[in-house]
Amino acid sequence: MGVVTYSQELTSTVASSRMFKALVLDSHNIIPMIVPGGIKSVEFIEGDGGVGSIKQTNFGESAHIKYTKHKIDALDVENFYCKYTLIESDIKFDKIDLIVYEVKFTSVDSGCVCKMSSNYHVKEGAELKEDDIKQGKDRAMGLFKIVEEYLLANPAVCT
Repeated sequence: MGVVTYSQELTSTVASSRMFKALVLDSHNIIPMIVPGGIKSVEFIEGDGGVGSIKQTNFGESAHIKYTKHKIDALDVENFYCKYTLIESDIKFDKIDLIVYEVKFTSVDSGCVCKMSSNYHVKEGAELKEDDIKQGKDRAMGLFKIVEEYLLANPAVCT
């Protein structure tokens, strides 16, 4: 089994503490509220949001996927860092065993920088191409921008 890593860096004019809270700590409340057609609900099925917790995301009717489950592997609230693993989905993956994500927000004068990496653990004998992960990358970037716009329009949220 090999690992294919994809990394991206996004910038925002919103403070790292607010982006981290909206996208990680309070995502189960914020994201379904601002993207109700895409994500119906996010709920903890194990734990309370700390390390070891399992979070299930239930997608909207138009999505090609019904749900995903992620396990929180590491969480450093003071340094705006989270590592989590996709452990289950209703879609069977023919090329990957699992995906490990890492997200780190760094404060800068004009807001923050978000560094995200996705480590795709590829099944033996399978080959993962850029096109295979493009849709996930585009969705992550789109969600980041939607949350950023929401926080800019609502300065008291996630303070």
